[in-house]
Amino acid sequence: MPKYPPNRLPLSVPKKYFELRRGGLKGAAAARHVGVSTSAGSLWFIKAGRMLLPDKPIDERYLTQDDRITIAEGLLAGRTASAIAEEIAKHPSTVYREISRGRGPTGIYNPWWSHNQAILRRRRPKPEKLRANPKLRHFINDKLKERWSPQQITRHLARTEPGQPAMNACPETIYRALYNGLLDKRTARLRTRRTRRKKQRRGIPIKNAIPRMRPVHTRPREADERRRAGHWEGDLILGKAQASAIGTLVDRATRYVRLIHLPNGWKAPQIRDALVEQTTDLPTSLRRTLTWDQGRELYLHEQIEDLTGFRIYFCDPHSPWQRGTNENTNGLLREYFPKGTSLTCYTARDLAQVERQLNERPRRVLGDRTPAEAMRRWSRHLTYR
Repeated sequence: MPKYPPNRLPLSVPKKYFELRRGGLKGAAAARHVGVSTSAGSLWFIKAGRMLLPDKPIDERYLTQDDRITIAEGLLAGRTASAIAEEIAKHPSTVYREISRGRGPTGIYNPWWSHNQAILRRRRPKPEKLRANPKLRHFINDKLKERWSPQQITRHLARTEPGQPAMNACPETIYRALYNGLLDKRTARLRTRRTRRKKQRRGIPIKNAIPRMRPVHTRPREADERRRAGHWEGDLILGKAQASAIGTLVDRATRYVRLIHLPNGWKAPQIRDALVEQTTDLPTSLRRTLTWDQGRELYLHEQIEDLTGFRIYFCDPHSPWQRGTNENTNGLLREYFPKGTSLTCYTARDLAQVERQLNERPRRVLGDRTPAEAMRRWSRHLTYR
């Protein structure tokens, strides 16, 4: 038997005791095996609350029983939470939270009690909080009706109902209640009008990404400085339900607009064929560069370069300002092609008429000259289609 009380034993001893108990050994036999009295083993068992086994393997991103024992040993040795986190390869915030909620009824961090509580929290299914609390559900429903966001509701509840877990709800709880129909669909809705969760791809590599993209940061300086015509920005404007589209090209220097008719769709092969066919009338000197976003419609950009002579560059993800001239032009085009309408009814002749109107409209940025006048400075042979 040990010469010092069981609460002074190294943590490896109770760890071995609980491993034996989980292996099916009785309490008295496990206590004898680790060299403590039966009452000492019983005391460990009682302090742990109960001994639970997870119903399925615990993912490695969560804390294990060994991780919690390492945290307890680190606290006994006087190490900081950051040092312990580095030792078990977890974020310091994870260790801080674990220490805070793992103290148990005694106020001292107990790795076995904390591990059992973690297993209890993992058990599913759990009762839905808003289903079991009509008062909270009605409050959230009213605030959503007033166009509050889930984050605003969460912060408001935390401020007005401190220390009342039953009257607090995290944003995820509110989102789930919305998507699962626990709230009134007629009045409670998100400002985005979204009724289902948007798929997320965080940390997942996107399959079939556009190969060998040339970043916009490597574009020639003369294109950035708008010193010469022939450097274009391109994009699509989409029709109702994304079932139709029109391609838009605008020259950075002259603001000259060219619309691409897409009667056969706007997948990569159709975009390739339309760009090749509908830019052949441009002089070679006016087919220098083309800047596009990272839309999959330009997956065949290398073929487009070979067939047209454009050198294609791609903007960074979610950076529309890198082709701001085109964004501004698309805003002007929405006067002719409103959002939420089908674009299939417009013919190539209709697009040519819209081109003409925009290109013959004076622009302040050009000193009140028209894009057509500015473009004629660079090409005497360019005519409307």
